[in-house]
Amino acid sequence: MKILVLTKQVPESQATRMDEKTGTLIREAASSVINPLDLHAIECALTLKETLTEDVEVTCLSMGPAAATAVLREALSMGADRGVLLSGREFAGSDTWCTGYALALAAKKIGPFDLIICGERATDGETGQTGPAMATFLELPAITFVSAVERCDGGWRVRRMLEEGYETVEIDGPALLCVLKEASIPRLPTLQGKRRARGLEIETLTAGDVGASKDDVGLNASPTRVVKIFRPVHIKDCEKLPAQDAEGAERAVERVVELLKSKKII
Repeated sequence: MKILVLTKQVPESQATRMDEKTGTLIREAASSVINPLDLHAIECALTLKETLTEDVEVTCLSMGPAAATAVLREALSMGADRGVLLSGREFAGSDTWCTGYALALAAKKIGPFDLIICGERATDGETGQTGPAMATFLELPAITFVSAVERCDGGWRVRRMLEEGYETVEIDGPALLCVLKEASIPRLPTLQGKRRARGLEIETLTAGDVGASKDDVGLNASPTRVVKIFRPVHIKDCEKLPAQDAEGAERAVERVVELLKSKKII
């Protein structure tokens, strides 16, 4: 059995800066880490590898610059078997549509896979669109908000978190799952795992390797654009209403009622 896990290198959240002219992240200005939800995806794959009776190979795939090999080595140090990086200037500026398409091409190149797992969203975009987009290009069922997964009669039984509770979905054959934090508790890499990861080779694929045309990936091919970004103006106008005695409390209540009426709330 082969399981693919999507991993992404993202800027550390507290150090994120935006280019207000282009509407893109200034990735060079912040230290990069593995997308937090991808750690839960990796753990789900490793748990399946350890609990299933059949042989399981876990491959981690990332798309980004050469520096993204760092997140793949972290995944390898956790226990993944293989790391593949999709990299090239052609992919720069790709939106979620083009990213999903490029990752789908890469998955076809190195697959097929019995299961694809990714985090519900990435902290640098918060769209949650790439996983379902990739599933569409691969013609696979996409299951979102996954909180648990297990093998079931040659397919998969998945628990999804919904606003009103949970639902259980059974899928025959391959699928793509977008997992939540609830799905697993990521393990920490061991010293032995880090030594192993250092000795493993990260396979690098280019646009040409996966058959991606410059007309299908990159900024110019992306159908979405960030038209404008701006900093919200925070206006704080506070009015303190002392109510340390009965008379003060009465005045405060009258003032609150007056304010609510002026806002047409009551």
